[in-house]
Amino acid sequence: MADYNHYYFIGIGGIGMSAIARYFHHRGFEVSGYDRTPSALTHALENEGIAVHYEDDVTAIPGDAEHTFVIYTPAIPEDLGEMRFVRSHGYPMCKRSKALGEIARGQECLAVSGTHGKTTTSTLLAHLLTVSGEGCSAFLGGISKNYDTNLLLSKNPVLVAEADEFDRSFLQLHPHIAVITATDADHLDIYNDHAHVVEAFGEFASQVDPDGAVIIKSGVEVPLDKIRAKVFRYAYDTSCDFFASDIVPLPDGRFDFTLNYPGGTLAHCSVGIPGWVNVENAVAASAIALLHGTEPEKLREGLATFQGVKRRFDIHVNTPHIAYIDDYAHHPNEIRAAISSIRNIFPGRKICGIFQPHLYTRTRDFAADFADALSGLDSLILLPIYPAREEPIPGVTSDIIFDRVTIEDKVLIPKEELMEHLKGRDLDCLVSFGAGDVDRFIEPIETYIKSLI
Repeated sequence: MADYNHYYFIGIGGIGMSAIARYFHHRGFEVSGYDRTPSALTHALENEGIAVHYEDDVTAIPGDAEHTFVIYTPAIPEDLGEMRFVRSHGYPMCKRSKALGEIARGQECLAVSGTHGKTTTSTLLAHLLTVSGEGCSAFLGGISKNYDTNLLLSKNPVLVAEADEFDRSFLQLHPHIAVITATDADHLDIYNDHAHVVEAFGEFASQVDPDGAVIIKSGVEVPLDKIRAKVFRYAYDTSCDFFASDIVPLPDGRFDFTLNYPGGTLAHCSVGIPGWVNVENAVAASAIALLHGTEPEKLREGLATFQGVKRRFDIHVNTPHIAYIDDYAHHPNEIRAAISSIRNIFPGRKICGIFQPHLYTRTRDFAADFADALSGLDSLILLPIYPAREEPIPGVTSDIIFDRVTIEDKVLIPKEELMEHLKGRDLDCLVSFGAGDVDRFIEPIETYIKSLI
């Protein structure tokens, strides 16, 4: 991929795509691309000198097919004019996952996979390696709040990658060490059923270097028969290879704990962000770092100074009278974990949740499970489905979740009415969930909440 002058991205505004675009731009290549919708990510790319356009316009594609490499996301429809053009005119091209696999080749790849938890865990791992003084390059699935970017670059040939199971993308990676955080049923439009999801994670684990390691969350189902690397288990507080003990809650929602690992313990660790789930993520990230060779004593500072990831249990307002949290949760189990953490941090508070379902297929497949998870709130504001790459499915709307939610205080409203609706509510602890464009409301919600203080 180094024999080209220009790298052109179709779907450049995606979190994974933008990191790769930044990588080639930092290496001195010409980089440009298309995305359907302007966003904070695309504006950041433009500010860095990368040309982005928002119309399906083949004239914006570099004309030199021989020296232009096209990278695209599978979320882009095949009938997009630009996709048809580059295919018919012989442009060399590949999916985002293949590009990341090529970049990782020849480096020591430390990969974090799982149906949830991988973004926070991989970002924390990158921070641990950076603070330790070793440094790493990192392609992250979210914006690190420590570094305000989804790309870290280092001369050290160690690469931290978020290994995405969507479209079987993670099978392009052959890591030295890999973590598997969860293998829940998800992306059933790709996998058909849970058994095929688990099978794919087994295949991913089988690609880990034989002299490396696979670290699997305790209780998570992964076929072990084809894994050649050494297998370890990690957990929140269950005794295994890597786990937390002596867990003491702190006043701000964080925890003091002892990290247990093969051959030793590290007392008085704490993660810089609240929530019990982040102790679990810290155990996973520390496990990779330790097996990679990071000295245990160097982990404390990295854990304590971690500021988290934007849109991952992101606390925007926190006062005794009103709070606002935003979270990327778009799977029932992620929503349950977030609500559990909120109740732990804000005991006795009334939690009002805003939820925007993501994808028609996911809504269809998990409607009852979503309803069960959302029924753990005190009140619910449900929005219509964000379709992303999908066409509507007859009979699949947010109503099939709404009708099953058991709490009485629930409404289903168009997103255009959200801000006006909030102004009519007596808010205590507000949380927004979803992987769609609900993030466009974060700033106006935060501004409104702060006006009430």
